Amino acid sequence: MTDTFPTHAVPATVSAGPTIWIMAGEASGDVLGGRLMAALRAVCPGVRFAGIGGERMQAQGLHTLFPLRDLAVMGLMEVLPKIRHLSRRLDQAVSDIASRRPDLVITIDSPGFTLRLLRRIAPLSIPRLHYVAPQVWAWREHRVREFPGLWERMLCLLPFEPEFFARHGIEARFVGHPVVQSGADGGDGAAFRARHAIASDAPVLVLMPGSRRSEAPRLLPVFGRMLAILQNRVPGIVPVVPVAPVIADIVRRGVAKWPVRPLIVTDVDDKHDAFAAADAALTKSGTSTLELAIANVPMAVTYRVNPLTAAMARRLIRVPYVAMVNLLSGHRLVPELLQERCTPDLLAATVERLLSDEGCRSLQRAGFGDIRTALRGPGVDPAQAAAAEIMDLLGSVLARGALPAPHPA
Repeated sequence: MTDTFPTHAVPATVSAGPTIWIMAGEASGDVLGGRLMAALRAVCPGVRFAGIGGERMQAQGLHTLFPLRDLAVMGLMEVLPKIRHLSRRLDQAVSDIASRRPDLVITIDSPGFTLRLLRRIAPLSIPRLHYVAPQVWAWREHRVREFPGLWERMLCLLPFEPEFFARHGIEARFVGHPVVQSGADGGDGAAFRARHAIASDAPVLVLMPGSRRSEAPRLLPVFGRMLAILQNRVPGIVPVVPVAPVIADIVRRGVAKWPVRPLIVTDVDDKHDAFAAADAALTKSGTSTLELAIANVPMAVTYRVNPLTAAMARRLIRVPYVAMVNLLSGHRLVPELLQERCTPDLLAATVERLLSDEGCRSLQRAGFGDIRTALRGPGVDPAQAAAAEIMDLLGSVLARGALPAPHPA
């Protein structure tokens, strides 16, 4: 697809080169940030970036204030031991913004950190944009009352979110989900099998334990015990574990004693080729379910967190499903095996059915088609749509004379 940008969205006064302070708090946000920075540079070549990000954002020219891994923590009990460290990092980010006086601050997802940051910098009168709406429609809906005044604009990834926020008097703009431009549907399965010497009829199972350091160690032991069961039921099974480079060493240690040696994939193109070669997948909940749906890979979803975190979540969650593909489809399109149901026996039985039941796989694939359509957004690719919104915001605050004091050269 040829990249095109709406030229009316680029104010001439912005082309001189605004400074944008941008941050992501985890690997998925780093991917979004990298694409967004590339799209912004395409419409405004003189743009300058500062902030916090990982490898993808650094590849676009960001000198990160501190390593992204310092923020990639999830779950109440997982966060508690790191509160003082996270507080120091928050102070550091606020100080950096105050000293740079950027033209715009963009925060991406990670609401536990980013919303605190947006609140702290409010007195600076710097325009703020939040990318990826907090999922308060799923739990803790009362938190919507805290949002007015946190940003000048919010961009959403999911088509139902603007209507939800509108009911609470908050404007939100759907720009499409970046997973549709991830290339997840463009892999070469035959090349993957040839590259890794996998027979054309060998069953390939993709296992996705998560991109956070707190996620993978909880799921990898269960996956290993599941494979001990499956190796007898599904002869020749080939497990493939795509992981972010930042946790590759953790995963290698975690799979060292698995009864079936997996292929560990850290390259994005290799991951997409693995999707194309896969007969089924077992994944943690989250964006990975959308990646697999885009790639048309039948899946089951599982997750396990600290028991106290799980108990609290059950009291707060207000949606019928955890898997994003199930929320978007409106029914249980894919199996969910969460917490107490995340056991080797149940996972093995579910995966075995996925690998053997063509009817089950076909039903999922039919539902994935509707999901792909819903995620595409308003006509251009999501990063371009988000970049256009950002340039429009910069143009409107320039027209009002609302930008902060000039930043240092």
